[in-house]
Amino acid sequence: MTALNLTLTGAEVLLPEQGLVHSDLAMADGVIQPDRTGREIDLSGYLVLPGIIDLHGDGFERHIAPRRGAMKQMDEGILSVEAELAANGITTAVLAQFHSWEGGVRGPEFAGQVFEAIAAVKDRVVTDLMPQLRFETHMLDDYAGLPKRIAEWQVPYVVFNDHLPHDRLAERRKPPRLTGQALKAGRNPEKHFELLLSMHDRRAEVPAALDALCAALAKQGVRMGSHDDATALTRADWRKRGAQIAEFPETLAAAEAARACGDYIILGSPNVVRGGSHKGNVSALDLITMGYCDALASDYHYPSPRRAALMLAKSGLVDMAGAWALVSSGPAHVLGLHDRGTLASGQRADLVILDAETHRVAATLAAGRVSYMAGDIAARFVR
Repeated sequence: MTALNLTLTGAEVLLPEQGLVHSDLAMADGVIQPDRTGREIDLSGYLVLPGIIDLHGDGFERHIAPRRGAMKQMDEGILSVEAELAANGITTAVLAQFHSWEGGVRGPEFAGQVFEAIAAVKDRVVTDLMPQLRFETHMLDDYAGLPKRIAEWQVPYVVFNDHLPHDRLAERRKPPRLTGQALKAGRNPEKHFELLLSMHDRRAEVPAALDALCAALAKQGVRMGSHDDATALTRADWRKRGAQIAEFPETLAAAEAARACGDYIILGSPNVVRGGSHKGNVSALDLITMGYCDALASDYHYPSPRRAALMLAKSGLVDMAGAWALVSSGPAHVLGLHDRGTLASGQRADLVILDAETHRVAATLAAGRVSYMAGDIAARFVR
């Protein structure tokens, strides 16, 4: 599909340093233009905002594996993911894939299939899809070959997490849902428990292994972050390793430590929409109020970035420009994507068009190409 050459008129447009104003917006060759160009499209009754940049989401899992063993054509699953992303105004999406002892859709073998599928469909999608690896830190046997695999998978962004139930394992007690988890991983429950115990017992080896792994990834130019930091000390350890992105800090202390040292703080937009964490962690609303947020991510729910930004603006906690920046220019800055995130001249023509009254997504364009369009707005483009 060729990028559109046109000028949008009549809409309220979110422009840098001006906020939401009635303005024309021109695009050609996939880029925002300084002057009118091409055919004019009347978008009276609509809002035109920068496209949403989602820098962490695993909501795609249900598309690529709706039931165990049901999805054989991984490419089709990724194409279905793109359709949902576009319908929610997302123009750049980081697909967060686990590399975990949990197995199944989160296992190392499945991760490779996902990354290969993302690369395979890249020329067939409009949305910019970026792979992210979520690596479980206690998988010590996987460290040696990981930098090479990350390079082969073309993964530019790695996040580290530890989901082992250490408290239970320290007492040699089986964690809840162990049997179901083992079956998903294709393991005998007793063997699965033994695996968890062995990883827990080797925990003293993890810090040094992480130091070496992060050094290798830094040399490859891989962006790194930590997930669910609970303490200031944990954040400091990750920073020393070059992981300067704090995804979903669990406590105020961890967020304060990240901000004090200039690390990026990513919060979950579902936390904003819900009014709090479903796990009882620190409230995203509280952290945003204190200025401890650089970007909001979908986490597990693709409609939430749009809803969260609009809720923040409506509440008066942040103005519209500041609220929308958390899902557009903020994420762009975190990811080093300097060509997008605002509707400034020369930027990529990544934008989402909302019904001004209902705030539903009417259309999404990525690099000037339509990735989603529905309802009455279509008639305005085809006249």
